[in-house]
Amino acid sequence: MKITDLFTRKKRTFSFEFFPPRDEISAVDFGINVGQLMKLDPSFVSVTYGAGGSTQERTFALVNYLHNKIGLTTMAHYTCVNATHDKVTADINQLRNNGIENLMLLRGDPPVGSNVFFNRDTSFQHASDLISVAKTIYPFSVGAAAYVEKHPEASSLKEDIQNLYIKYKAGTDFLVTQLFFNNEAYFNYVTMAREAGITCRIIPGIIPITSSKQIQKFMEMTGAQVPETLADKIKANANKPDKIYQIGLDFAIEQCIQLLEWGAPGIHFYTLNKSRATIEIYETLPKRLM
Repeated sequence: MKITDLFTRKKRTFSFEFFPPRDEISAVDFGINVGQLMKLDPSFVSVTYGAGGSTQERTFALVNYLHNKIGLTTMAHYTCVNATHDKVTADINQLRNNGIENLMLLRGDPPVGSNVFFNRDTSFQHASDLISVAKTIYPFSVGAAAYVEKHPEASSLKEDIQNLYIKYKAGTDFLVTQLFFNNEAYFNYVTMAREAGITCRIIPGIIPITSSKQIQKFMEMTGAQVPETLADKIKANANKPDKIYQIGLDFAIEQCIQLLEWGAPGIHFYTLNKSRATIEIYETLPKRLM
């Protein structure tokens, strides 16, 4: 089923994001956690694609398994770093031949250890290039990324919205935000997008902070700002992992409830392949908001 078809049936969607297990032990943990998360009956799930395509084989295999063996509405992430037209065409056709109708299309990051995004001869410089090509192959339901506090490489939020509009016009059917902790920033972002002519769903992406090490990592990855009060609480409990977990969980629950009360079209959970925090958040959400 296409994710866009779900939108006609559901006012809100609740979805989970996974990454391919790295080894056999991780695969066992993943299986246990996915089994627990599936009891929540997600609207759809997505599978990430490693930097520079480093997990392509595992990503495609997991997407195929979740879609064809488990029967979930599944979205495959795919990036265009160092892509060629022949490779993109072959890869997307492979996904389509496996029955996949939903893609999250991104520019992506260079391979680990490299800061080179593109070869000189590539025609894929932006996610919009990839989206345009994918849409000529099949009418996929296409998602793209949005950055509530602007993309780290954009000079301003206004410029970021202008770039977002290019992706939207290329064929984006819905947007999923990178993680953020300021709900007012999300709704301001949605307002700016609407004023720019972007009318598709913009689904907020949420992850709870469950350890002190995560804060700086999140900020570096996405440019998201952690509220001072939250950062102070975590810093004050630096040697109390259970306390930090509960602080992050409580903040995420309150954030999700407020987002839904204020009109967000659902939640996309970045699970990090773990089930406990996501389940606790999801099961705490009021039924009237589901």
